[in-house]
Amino acid sequence: MSVFFCDTNCELTYEIFSQLNIELIKMPYSIGDDIKFYDLGKDWDSNSFFAQMRDGAVPKTQALNEYDYTEYFEPFLKQGEDILYVSFSHQMSGTFQQMNAAINNLKQTYPDRKITVVDTKGISMAAGIVVYYAALKHNEGASDEEVCKFVESLREKVKCHFTVGDLVYLKRGGRISSFKAAMGTLLGIKPIISITDEGKLENDDKAKGRKSSIKRLVELLEENGVDTSYPITILNADCLPDAQFAEELIKEKYADAKVNHHFVGPVIGSHCGPDTVGIIYVIK
Repeated sequence: MSVFFCDTNCELTYEIFSQLNIELIKMPYSIGDDIKFYDLGKDWDSNSFFAQMRDGAVPKTQALNEYDYTEYFEPFLKQGEDILYVSFSHQMSGTFQQMNAAINNLKQTYPDRKITVVDTKGISMAAGIVVYYAALKHNEGASDEEVCKFVESLREKVKCHFTVGDLVYLKRGGRISSFKAAMGTLLGIKPIISITDEGKLENDDKAKGRKSSIKRLVELLEENGVDTSYPITILNADCLPDAQFAEELIKEKYADAKVNHHFVGPVIGSHCGPDTVGIIYVIK
């Protein structure tokens, strides 16, 4: 049986991750001079991180290098074990070029071992929900091929939409122009950003005002045909009251739906900023 890996950009909570008996690749970020590695909230303080951003701190993220991936994978290959890595979207980071280089070298050193990577085509809990159910299948004894087919099937049904509190963070990341950020701020226009089927971020809708943007997120569940046999996840970047407002709207339409709350971590939070609200769900 292979060793199952995921990364912290799936943003499962540390408590859930610990129950799955899998390995974790930690993604780096910095706020100030120190480079840190996200731990899924085990010792990370969400309130403190986003308070620093509100006070003007500009966190940065970076890709892992080839050496980092080798350090994660090689100990298990040395022990004669195969590797299955269910990753966040390959369209969202250059880190996978470094990963591929490491894997190519490791395959030459360990030709009898198998390294399988499957892309969730999501990020945050859009990746996390796929990782969670894939890990359960793996732990039940499914083969790597069976897990990969499951991931490829489920990822097509996972939807993610989010809106931000301050457009400055989207401007810094190149998601919108300086002009659009200025005009949007002036007019109170909030973009609705979704993850495409290819695993990219796309500005595909908008609303005027904070509450309207959250209402629009919930409307998309009905328009896309939410499958309430899966949990609905609400993400928040240090804005729990807004997430609770979203839950109220969801419960008005889907009284029996299971709704989970998750905080946005520092790597993804660095790009979207405090007061981001997102909804992740599975469609029928």
